[in-house]
Amino acid sequence: MSSNSRAITAPDPATPTVSVLFGSHTGNSERLARQIVDGLAARGLRCTLLDMLECRKVHLQEAQILLVVVSTHGNGEPPERALPLFELLCGRKAPRLDHLKYAVLALGDSTYEKFCETGRQFDERLEALGGARLHPRGDCDVDFDLPARRWIDGVADRLGPDAAARVRAEAAGGDRRSASVSIAHTRKNPYLAPVLANLRLTAAGSTKDVRHVELAIEDANILYEPGDALGIVARNRAADVAALLAHLPFGGDAPVAIDTEGATSLHQALLERCEIGPVTVAFLRRYAQATQNGALTVRVNGDAGELAAYVRARHLLDVVAEHPADALDAESFVKLLRPLAPRLYSIASSQRATPDEVHLTVATVEYVTLARARRGVVSGSLADLALDDAAIPVYLHRNPGFRLPPDPAAATVMIGPGTGVAPYRAFLAERAAVGASGRNWLFFGDRSFETDFLYQAEWLDWRKRGLLANMDVAFSRDQPSKRYVQHRMIERGAELWRWLEDGAYLYVCGDAERMAPDVHRALIGIVERHGGRSLEDAREYVLDLQRERRYQRDVY
Repeated sequence: MSSNSRAITAPDPATPTVSVLFGSHTGNSERLARQIVDGLAARGLRCTLLDMLECRKVHLQEAQILLVVVSTHGNGEPPERALPLFELLCGRKAPRLDHLKYAVLALGDSTYEKFCETGRQFDERLEALGGARLHPRGDCDVDFDLPARRWIDGVADRLGPDAAARVRAEAAGGDRRSASVSIAHTRKNPYLAPVLANLRLTAAGSTKDVRHVELAIEDANILYEPGDALGIVARNRAADVAALLAHLPFGGDAPVAIDTEGATSLHQALLERCEIGPVTVAFLRRYAQATQNGALTVRVNGDAGELAAYVRARHLLDVVAEHPADALDAESFVKLLRPLAPRLYSIASSQRATPDEVHLTVATVEYVTLARARRGVVSGSLADLALDDAAIPVYLHRNPGFRLPPDPAAATVMIGPGTGVAPYRAFLAERAAVGASGRNWLFFGDRSFETDFLYQAEWLDWRKRGLLANMDVAFSRDQPSKRYVQHRMIERGAELWRWLEDGAYLYVCGDAERMAPDVHRALIGIVERHGGRSLEDAREYVLDLQRERRYQRDVY
């Protein structure tokens, strides 16, 4: 076993081993996996906990009972730390698993057409390789606490009544090792943080409105680390709810019961518990079936490209205005909607440097479709905040997969276009506060030097003081041909290779769809060219960096 797997207890060797394997993107899968391990191990079951990136064929061959907790990234893709294992299971070298009993807990987001796709594929591949399903797969949406708990209960029942009782207690209580931090304030019980500052970072003339927000957490008992995120509990704008209700055939006072929190009014549910903004193909299919609307049914079963274009242009209000919900009652209607999910923002401050504050870097989401001005639910509200007595509901979201090097003498290379630079402001403030001797190198990119150089004065000050050894910037619209951070990496490839060979840690934060894959390809190319490696060896080198946690990504 690698150093990252851990034996939880030393029970009777005759008891079966329960291997808990997690593939996480934002840390939720890892947190749930730890709850399962702690609960089962406390009842004397042999347990191991393993990150999918650390899992080799031999681990699968030796496992007796395998519990898999995995999220789906993007539109049906495995988290990057799960990808090597996923490719192994789907490839010619996959082992036979006739000896194995397994169960899969899948985390996903029903906004996407391929909801919980990674968990489904793991479930099917383990069965195809001979494994016996211990318990049916659990598919969890963004509000995953209750369905995850039910799945854990079901699995624990299969493993024995004593284990079941303990796992239920552990799942209900959460991760006790961080109880002082995470239990007091959660998305169900957030802390109302006073707003200390709300400053526009982008200059006049910018095509973007990016905000620096400072919140007071003096009495919150929130203890965060650089790399963590802050969750903001979302609330829809009252005007948007009123506009939607005006197109519905039932009043806002209609009673609805949509989850375990009990009955409430339709108005309150639309305000605080349901997503009412952009729609998805999955929602349109559910809505067409529920309303038996012929025109909408034809659309969702028609050309995929036309359907995608239709969805991109519309919010829920547009759909119900075009295709009324007359065939539904209020409760049936709200049960078609997704839970209103909190929004996560990378923390842009160090608690060592600003002990009673937490800082965020927030890009305001603004666009126009169908002649309607649209704004992000949380980002738009933050941009409009006045400082007088303003406060917002928040909670800590840990991100253990994005951490500074444990050795303060180790060097860091930080790549973060746009608001992806936020955690690096926290990294550098932390390294300055603890007197870390390791060198630091920042790659930053945005649209224009004049209007979009976020935190420019701070980076330049840190560079002047020697905390930033190197700073390379790329402003895509300041010259005829677009230039991005990956182009600057390639230009500095020889020195970047030397840093990596000297033990530097490399971080990427920002857009998962284009930037992160482009940076990844650039990194492999740098290793190939300046390290004198074949393409296959360069890919393996980069994979080893990930396994050693010297290449970490926080992409979204």
